Amino acid sequence: MSKDLELLIEAARLAGLIALDHRRDGLDIQTKAGGSPVTDGDLAVNEFLTDGLRAARPDYGWLSEETLDDPERLDRKRIFVVDPIDGTVAYIKNRPWWTVALAVVEDGQPITSVVHAPVLNETFTAVRGEGAWLNGHRIQASDVERLEDASMLADAALLERPIWEEPWPTMRLERRNSIAYRMALVGAGGFDAALSLGPKWDWDLAAGALIASEGGARATDHAGGALRFNQRVPQQPSLVCAAPGLHPLIIQRCRPIALTDPNDGKP
Repeated sequence: MSKDLELLIEAARLAGLIALDHRRDGLDIQTKAGGSPVTDGDLAVNEFLTDGLRAARPDYGWLSEETLDDPERLDRKRIFVVDPIDGTVAYIKNRPWWTVALAVVEDGQPITSVVHAPVLNETFTAVRGEGAWLNGHRIQASDVERLEDASMLADAALLERPIWEEPWPTMRLERRNSIAYRMALVGAGGFDAALSLGPKWDWDLAAGALIASEGGARATDHAGGALRFNQRVPQQPSLVCAAPGLHPLIIQRCRPIALTDPNDGKP
């Protein structure tokens, strides 16, 4: 796994330079079928990562936001899960909260991951069972155990919707575009929790999930269910990522909300 980590770190840093070059030269922005934006920077980074990582590990499967899904990945013990640019809107608007998010997933769980934020010069790394790191320094989730005044990465409008059985207490809310970056920040104790009730693709979560958990945080769906990657539909119903003392308090509030698991009842 240490060899995979070296490979991912180098790939993420070079990918970040490619993305910065495209951003500097001006982006060609298009709209994907689902309505989300994609740029020539996203596609160039994806091409670079596809060529480099797959050549280095030809026996690994492949899952990327910018590559047509190939179900052949389901037959591989290990796969790369890649988001070439996580937080494309921030990338387009020249805000710093976008990342290159890379993970190696084995038997449904991430075992090695890198979340690299080029503009911020921050590189989060993790290997299963060996801890998580930011620029070479060990990170740890916060010890906060109360929702009151906790710092949460979430949309204020979500918490104000009438779906909640009881109002949320006053918290310090902020937003970051890259989901992987949000999870890494929770793992590092920079924020106490991150919450999203929308469905999330594997490439959104795999890298950040390992960094968060190795930092001591918990990352599950909104009902407390484990995240399992590389399923037939590579998607999770929701995300709760929080310090260990906060996670059960957030799950208690979220569990009654009915969301659909895209892999429910499917092989």
